[in-house]
Amino acid sequence: MTSVINIRPVTSDDFPQWRLLWDGYNAFYGRAGDTALPEAITLATWDRFHNQAEPVHALVAVDGSLIVGLVHYLFHRSTTRLNEVCYLQDLFTRPSHRGLRIAQNLIEAVYAAAREAGSSRVYWQTQASNASGRALYDKVAHHAGFIVYAHEL
Repeated sequence: MTSVINIRPVTSDDFPQWRLLWDGYNAFYGRAGDTALPEAITLATWDRFHNQAEPVHALVAVDGSLIVGLVHYLFHRSTTRLNEVCYLQDLFTRPSHRGLRIAQNLIEAVYAAAREAGSSRVYWQTQASNASGRALYDKVAHHAGFIVYAHEL
């Protein structure tokens, strides 16, 4: 393992390594095997990262030539702010590279991208049971006490 982890935008050549992490991320949230995301969703998500018209972005953390983390984020309008806000949707670090501040560096890279885009807020959600993630999130952001509700259509 090299001593420097670089954070950079995902490139089209990254697909095989990104896919391994994407699958790991989805498995963490119970989307594997019979409950896996349809392949069309994975491919559409990947295509959106490379389409300038899309507000969806991806960064990866790289150790040498190995992708060891990913973060996906998007910008959208808000009814409570004049500028767009940034939603950090997905964050995952390769298990072998946890504890090296990679997730924190990915979050901070999203903060920088949001500032550059003129956004005044970055937010995300996680499961209440994600204790290791929440330990980090409590250090880098403020939990506002909101509970998320969803209804599938």
